Amino acid sequence: MKSYGIVRNKLTPSFIISHLLLLVMALFFIFPFYWIVTGAFKVQNVAVAIPPEWFPLEPTLDNFTALFKNPVWRWTFNSFFVAAAEMAGTCLVASMAGYVLAKKQFPGRNIIFTMFVAAMALPKQVILVPLFTMIADFGWIDEYKALILPALGWPFGIFLIKQFAQTLPGELLEAAKVDGCSELRLYYGIVLPLLKPALGALAIFTFINAWNDYFSQLIMIRSTPMMTLPLGVATLKGEYTTPYGVLMAGAAFASIPMIVIFLLFQKAFTQGITMGAVKG
Repeated sequence: MKSYGIVRNKLTPSFIISHLLLLVMALFFIFPFYWIVTGAFKVQNVAVAIPPEWFPLEPTLDNFTALFKNPVWRWTFNSFFVAAAEMAGTCLVASMAGYVLAKKQFPGRNIIFTMFVAAMALPKQVILVPLFTMIADFGWIDEYKALILPALGWPFGIFLIKQFAQTLPGELLEAAKVDGCSELRLYYGIVLPLLKPALGALAIFTFINAWNDYFSQLIMIRSTPMMTLPLGVATLKGEYTTPYGVLMAGAAFASIPMIVIFLLFQKAFTQGITMGAVKG
């Protein structure tokens, strides 16, 4: 009876209204994914029908059959390779740079950090033309290097790790130095394990960003075997017709790794976000 009374006390008008708003917002954001998944099982005339068929009454796998007639597995491998390489490289670079900016005293430290923060405000399209020119001069067009190397110095990653590294106890680092710990051993043996929550969050951010980076891939990649999954799915659009069912099947297939990655690392993601915001 006591627990029932507690539940009843929580059912205030503000509680009900706030939860209804949250429910509406959740449905609003979930609906596009629902429409993609259901559209993947619709034939072309049903997919474009007006009024729409909200649920496929006669589901079909023809869209997935047509999708896998293309080199989808090769595109998937390219996406995984690029995303995993960017994730590992960005975490390494950001952990080193963020740790130095947070715990080392040297002239110009604040200026360098301010430049990183300012770089976060620049859209990628601003630097794409000079970046493409540099990549072409290096002869990296249509290679993995063109997608991986320019993304390693991600300003947001350095900012995130720097903010988190400020919360690390300086006494622990000083004690390790007194005990004769070298800088390299201090970084690998003490700093990196303490940065795991922030690195987990950064790994998810980097993987998702690399997986969905359609614009850079469109500029840097030329051949079909080198395409990533988002870019390859986009090429399935015909010149005169658009196979919406096949495109939705490709989009649904491409979203599976993102869902799996988030479900596997959501604990590190939330812990890294909350702990990294303790100190500014």
